[in-house]
Amino acid sequence: MSRKILILLILPMLVLGLSLTAGAEPLPEFELMTTTEGYDPIRYEAAFLIEENFAELGIQVDVQPTEFSTLIDNFYNEQDFDVAIVGWSGRVERLDPQHFLGTLHSGQTDPGGNNPGGYANERVDELFAQQEVEFDMERRQEMVYEIQEISVSEQPVNVLFYRDEVLAFNRNKFEGFQPMAGEGIYTEWLPFDVTPLTDDRMVTIGTSQEPDNINPLDSTTVWGWKFMRLYYDKLVRLTPDVEPEPWAAESFEAIDEDTIEVVLREGMYFHDGEPVTVEDVKFSYDYYMDQDFAYFRPFYQPLDYVEIVDDSTLHFHLEVPVSNFITVTMSQIPILPEHLWADIEVAQDLAPDEIPTVGSGPMKFETFDSGEYKSLSTFEDHFAADDIDIDGIDYIIYADAEGVFTGLITEEVDMNAWRLEPGHIEPAEAEDHLEVVSVPDHGYYHMTYNLRIEPFDDVNFRRAIAHAIPKDTFVDVLLDGLGEPGTSVISPANPFWHNPDVERFEYDLDRARELLEEAGYYIEDGVLHFPEN
Repeated sequence: MSRKILILLILPMLVLGLSLTAGAEPLPEFELMTTTEGYDPIRYEAAFLIEENFAELGIQVDVQPTEFSTLIDNFYNEQDFDVAIVGWSGRVERLDPQHFLGTLHSGQTDPGGNNPGGYANERVDELFAQQEVEFDMERRQEMVYEIQEISVSEQPVNVLFYRDEVLAFNRNKFEGFQPMAGEGIYTEWLPFDVTPLTDDRMVTIGTSQEPDNINPLDSTTVWGWKFMRLYYDKLVRLTPDVEPEPWAAESFEAIDEDTIEVVLREGMYFHDGEPVTVEDVKFSYDYYMDQDFAYFRPFYQPLDYVEIVDDSTLHFHLEVPVSNFITVTMSQIPILPEHLWADIEVAQDLAPDEIPTVGSGPMKFETFDSGEYKSLSTFEDHFAADDIDIDGIDYIIYADAEGVFTGLITEEVDMNAWRLEPGHIEPAEAEDHLEVVSVPDHGYYHMTYNLRIEPFDDVNFRRAIAHAIPKDTFVDVLLDGLGEPGTSVISPANPFWHNPDVERFEYDLDRARELLEEAGYYIEDGVLHFPEN
């Protein structure tokens, strides 16, 4: 009789789609994507330290070391991840906070966008729109500070650390390297900075990183763009002081609050001999907008349309006045040859051998053999070619950082593209032929959660586990002190825009347990469970 009563009680719950244990399920094991050890041993080791600490809270983690291009594709394009450790480089244009703040904007959550975790906050979006049209720097700073306060509090992205850029070059073969914050010595000014000290006029760079691809409408990594920006021209190039220098533009001028006039430099040619025209410039901006390349969307989004005024003049009409359009947008959109791109309907579908690699920049594309080698040569017909003393740049792609370091020691390469690992710095300094330089980085490494899935959609869960991330260990042990623990998406190396007073989540497992318990999570059989309904 009692069994029948129990069944009668259960049946209505099943009909309603409920469960006797609803809300009390264990958290599933989640995958933490990171780089392979050979690509970046720091991020690799950091992932396993996070796994160990989360296990103390009953959170099961499966670390997934992933080949870099696959990681980036899964993270940005497919958004097929639970949690991922990735990074943003501190390129010079990113000293303006626009880019890094854009990684928190809800308009960047679609595949290919810069906010793959799916974070959305109306106040952040509102402040982002306000700060980009604010010309008073003090008022803009207040808005940038508030965005950092909100995002750090809600923890959609946990900024793990800022890492110093430490690089080396062969001082017996070249001189004149000019380090830049966030970029080291591998900058777009490299061809103009260096002077050969021997008959060898080719700079050879060692790297364990290679472009995700060399399609200017598909590449979403710094390693794609650090290569391509040398053979594409932009209207403006930024100096190390983040001042816009006329480049393909002979001049630029804001003629009213939402119109910028650009006069194109005369006598420019693409690498196939065709002249660069105002039609090519207008086409390039229109094409990026029409293709809706999400990675570049923050750059072209303020633009309404481009108007050709005459054979040398264009007007850029903005949707709203934007304080950094010249500095940020005009320094990033590459000028494409219309005659090679106009008939390409979907640029992202191009096969590698179908991609036009013709630009008008100071370097000319020669070769890219994935995993092996790439090469650029000096474009002798470039308007600034007289300021270049090298014949080109060769790149040797190594399997890992150890290979790059060996290349520096044996003089197979003249410099490294990316920072030395901590254990390589002292031996490099001991080599007579190497000079080691170090600059702070305004980029950062971060752990991003996919907020579309449980429990990462719960801000209380994210705040709690922030106390289980041993950032001081990352810096003191993994980085050998060459960096700082992370706080917000604006680095302390960018002091005007960095908010030093954001909330701090000190490493404290007891505090993490306390916050999880307050949010209703509980441990059973050593596994953390969701709050009961």
